[in-house]
Amino acid sequence: MDLTRRIRDKMMNERLMFVYRGVVTNENSVPLLMLLEKEMKNSEFGFVGRKRLFMFVLESLQNVSRHTNKIHHASMSLVLYSKTDTGYTVTTGNVLPTESINDLKIRLEEINNLETKDIRNVYRQMLSTAEFNDKGGAGLGLIEMAKKTGNKLDYDFVTLDNEYSYFILSKTVDSVGVGSHQGVREQPFHGESVFQLERLMAENNIYLIWSGHITPDVGKEVLSFTETKLSEEDIESNIRKRVFSILVEILENVAKYSPGREPEKQFGMPVAMIRMDEKVYSLTTGNLIINTSVDHLKGKLDAINNYDKAGLKELFRKALSGQSIGSDSSGNMGLIDMARKSGSKLEYQFEKINDLYSYYTLTVKVETPAV
Repeated sequence: MDLTRRIRDKMMNERLMFVYRGVVTNENSVPLLMLLEKEMKNSEFGFVGRKRLFMFVLESLQNVSRHTNKIHHASMSLVLYSKTDTGYTVTTGNVLPTESINDLKIRLEEINNLETKDIRNVYRQMLSTAEFNDKGGAGLGLIEMAKKTGNKLDYDFVTLDNEYSYFILSKTVDSVGVGSHQGVREQPFHGESVFQLERLMAENNIYLIWSGHITPDVGKEVLSFTETKLSEEDIESNIRKRVFSILVEILENVAKYSPGREPEKQFGMPVAMIRMDEKVYSLTTGNLIINTSVDHLKGKLDAINNYDKAGLKELFRKALSGQSIGSDSSGNMGLIDMARKSGSKLEYQFEKINDLYSYYTLTVKVETPAV
C-alpha cells in the first residue's frame, strides 16, 4: 500500500489529475480526449476555452502517435493532465532518436520566438509549402499546437542512452483557452518530474492513474478508456470482462464513501490505479472515508475474505435476493461481487488522517491464465 500513498502524495502535491503510460493509438485517443472534456465541465472553462484545449490535446496525441517508434519504446509514451489555479496543463512524453533532437530544438525555438500575431501567417505558409510524409510534415504539427492557444510551447529532453532521448512537451492553458508560457528565462521549464513519474509507473507496471473527485461522467470515461485499452491487448475476452466489471464496482465503491469535494481537496483526493504485473491485473482505489464508517466497513471486508469461491457465490445469491430499498445489502453486493469475480482476497488498508477522516485503500487482483 506504500505505492498507493506515494502516488497519492505525488498526484496531490503536483496537482495531477490523470496519467496514462502506454502506446497512444487513434482508438484510445478518443476516450483520452473525452476524459479531459468531462473534467472541464465541472470547471470555469467556457466553450471557447474547452474547444482550444481540446484541439491542442488532439494534436498532442497525434504528435506522440506519429513520432513514436512502434516497435521500441512505444510503451514509454506518457499523457498527463494537471490542474493549475486558472486552468489546465497538458503534458506528453515520448521517446525519440537522440540524433533528431537538434533539429527539433531548432523548430521549437523558431516557434517560440514568433509573436502570437505571426503564428497564423507562418502556419499558412508552411501549410502551402511543407512536404508531407507519413509523420505529418516538417514542424507543422508543432506550430499548429502553438496556433491553437496563441502562445509558446514548453519542452525538455531527458537523455536515456547514446541512441534515445525522452521528449517532454507541455502546455498550460487558462480558462479562456489562452496559453501561458512557463519556460521564461528566469524560470526555465524542466521535465525531470514528468520523467520520474514515467519511471515510477514503469517500475511498478502502472498504466493508468486517476486522481480527483469521481463524478458519474468522469467514471464513465475512465471505464471507456479502460475498455478500449483492454480490447487492444492480447487477452481473452473473459478476463477483459472480469477486469472491466470489477473496475465498475471499485469506482462505485469510491463514490459510495466519498465525503465530498472539499474534504477530499484538503485531506486526500481519490485515486484509481490500474497495474499489469506478471499476468496479474491489480485494480486499486484510494479515497477519504469518515472514521465512524471504518469499523463497519472493515467488518464487511474481513467477513467476505473468510469465504471460499463456493461460499462467495452463495453469499452473493443471498445478498441479491435480500436486496431492498433502504437496506445495506447493495453495498455488500459490490464487495462480494469483486471478490467473487476476481477469485482473490480483497486487500485493504485504513490510514487515519485526523479525528474525522481516514484514507481507505482497496486493491483487487485478477490473474490471467498462463499461456
